[in-house]
Amino acid sequence: MDPAVINTAPGLEYGPDTRVFQGIPGIARTRRGRLWVDWYTGGTNEGPDNYVALATSGDDGLSWSGVKAVIDPPGYVRTFDPAIWTDPGGRLWVFYAQAYGWWDGRAGVWAIVADDPDSPDPKWSTPRRIADGIMMNKPTVLQNGDWLLPVAVWSHKPAQEVPWDPAVRIDAKYIKWDPAKVGTHVYRSRDNGATFEHVGTATIPEVRSDEHMLVERKDGSLWMLVRTGSTSEEGAQRLNTAGISESFSADGGRTWSPGAPSSIPHIPSRFFIRRLASGNLLLVKHNPSMDSAWLKGDVPNGWQRRSHLTAYLSEDEGRTWLGGLMLDDRLVVSYPDADEAPDGRIFLTYDYNRNTDKEILLAIFTEGDVAAGRLIDRRSRLRLPVDKATGTVKLTNPAARG
Repeated sequence: MDPAVINTAPGLEYGPDTRVFQGIPGIARTRRGRLWVDWYTGGTNEGPDNYVALATSGDDGLSWSGVKAVIDPPGYVRTFDPAIWTDPGGRLWVFYAQAYGWWDGRAGVWAIVADDPDSPDPKWSTPRRIADGIMMNKPTVLQNGDWLLPVAVWSHKPAQEVPWDPAVRIDAKYIKWDPAKVGTHVYRSRDNGATFEHVGTATIPEVRSDEHMLVERKDGSLWMLVRTGSTSEEGAQRLNTAGISESFSADGGRTWSPGAPSSIPHIPSRFFIRRLASGNLLLVKHNPSMDSAWLKGDVPNGWQRRSHLTAYLSEDEGRTWLGGLMLDDRLVVSYPDADEAPDGRIFLTYDYNRNTDKEILLAIFTEGDVAAGRLIDRRSRLRLPVDKATGTVKLTNPAARG
C-alpha cells in the first residue's frame, strides 16, 4: 500500500545479466514520435522479485536505450502487469500492479505520469494508487471524452504456495482477498485522470486472469473482450472458442450482459484489440491454423500453444475479419500490445520465451500490410529487438535492490 520509489538511474544491479526472466510488455508513442516500452522482469518467474522496467527509442524503434527507469519496491512486494498509454492531452501514463508476493488477493493499480514524455529522461509524478486489482491493458477514451479503465480483481484466493513455484510463499497475515470485490471491473475518469470512480462489473464465467479490453462501437455501446478458459486442453474445449469471452454494455459500462464465449478462437492468453484512426478494428491473436474456419464463419476446433501472432482487421465492428499478417510464427511468443502513429504505422510489442531467450520485440506494420497478409509498406519491419535479458542466476536478496 506504500508508493514505490521511481528509480531513474538504475545501476548494474538492473543490468541485462541480472535479469533471468522478463516479458509482458506494453508500448506507447508520444505526440512527437518517441516510443516507450514497459515490461516486468526480475527473479526466475512471476513472484516477489519482479519489478517494472522502462526503455525508450527516439528513432522509431530501430535502437533502444536500455532500461531507463525501474519501479521496484523493497522486500517481498512486487510490481507487475504494467500498461503504458499516451492520453489525449499528450501525457504519458504508466499503470502497474503492486502486490505482496505473487498475488495477495488485493494487489492495487498504481500510476505514474510524465508531462514531458518526448524527453529521453522525463520527470515522473509520485506513484498514485487508483484502485484495488490489476490493470494490464490500455484505457479506452469514449466519444464523450470519458476514460474507461479495465481493472480486474482475480477470482482465485491466494494460495500460501504458488503451485509452479513452491518457494514463493505468502503468509496468511498478508492475504487480503475479499470475494465481494472479485470481478471484471470498469473504472472511469471524467476529468482527464484527476479522479477515478468504479462504474460497473461484468460477470464472466471461466475467468482467472481477466486481462480484458474495451471497444466503443460506433452506436455508442461497449464491447468487452476477456481472456477466459482453463490452461488445460480439456478446460479449453469446454469453451469451444478456448480463450476469449465477451460482454456488452449499453449504458456506458454501468451494467453488462452475462459473459459468454465469443466467436473468436483463442487460447487462454492475452490478445490485443483496438480501434484505429481509420475506424477499423485491429485484432492481434494466436493460432491462425484455427482461423481458417473462423474467418468463414464456422466454429473451429482444437487447442494450441502461444504461437503464430497474427493481425486481422474488421470493417464492420468485429462481426467479420479480414487479412491476416503473420507477425511471428514461433512458439512462446505472447502478450501483444500496440499503439498507432498519425501516419498509420502500427507499433506492436510482444515477448519471446520469457525464461530462456527473454526477449522483448517490436513489429512495425500498417493496415495495408494486414489486409494484404504480407509486408507491402517499405517502412514496415518485423522482429526488431527492444530488450534482451541474459541473466542465469537468481538475485537472492530482493531487499538489496530496494
